[in-house]
Amino acid sequence: MVLLLVIIGGVMMFKSDFGISGLDAKIGLKTLHVWIGYAFAINLAFRLLWGLFGPIKARLGKLLPKKGELAGYRAALKKGENPQYLGHNPAGKLAVIALLGLLTLIMVTGLVRAGTDIFYPPLGGMVQEYIAADGVEPASLKPYDDTGVNPDKAAAIKGAKGLAGKVHVYSVYLLLLLVLLHIAAVIHAERKRQPGIISAMFSGNKYLPTTPVDKD
Repeated sequence: MVLLLVIIGGVMMFKSDFGISGLDAKIGLKTLHVWIGYAFAINLAFRLLWGLFGPIKARLGKLLPKKGELAGYRAALKKGENPQYLGHNPAGKLAVIALLGLLTLIMVTGLVRAGTDIFYPPLGGMVQEYIAADGVEPASLKPYDDTGVNPDKAAAIKGAKGLAGKVHVYSVYLLLLLVLLHIAAVIHAERKRQPGIISAMFSGNKYLPTTPVDKD
């Protein structure tokens, strides 16, 4: 889903290079991007809620390394030891936290742009009401059309709109970088420290050659 959003976002950014032009095409691409973004937002919201109210082992609090846990893990690796974990190791926990935080930022800024660009929920209605000129029905405003728009109010939100867009785009770039680093770290762990970690992601069964550090 994230990959699909990235692909569509890339087409939106470089649409002229793909021979795509016209306002209808621009709005169509953005609408498609937003609808897929809603599915992504629902999925992420479910994961965050599951992390707050789900089983203990699925709680977000479990992703926070305990005091001294990361330092102890790094010290063990320096000694040539190979500590095993049922869940994520301390470094992996931090990586997951970073990914979830970045995904949340992308979701929030995406919803902001959905509201300011094409007046989609949850902010679109409020944006229309704010920028509508006196005597104009807010719901009659159309994306990328200044008809019925109060220019001063539209200019007032332009800065926040632009900032949200920049944060959204660069957060996606950072996300892609973190994903690549995470994949590289998983492959390294599979080869050097924890064989079977990749297959465990699919089977749910992790092979551990020694007693796990985080065994209850």
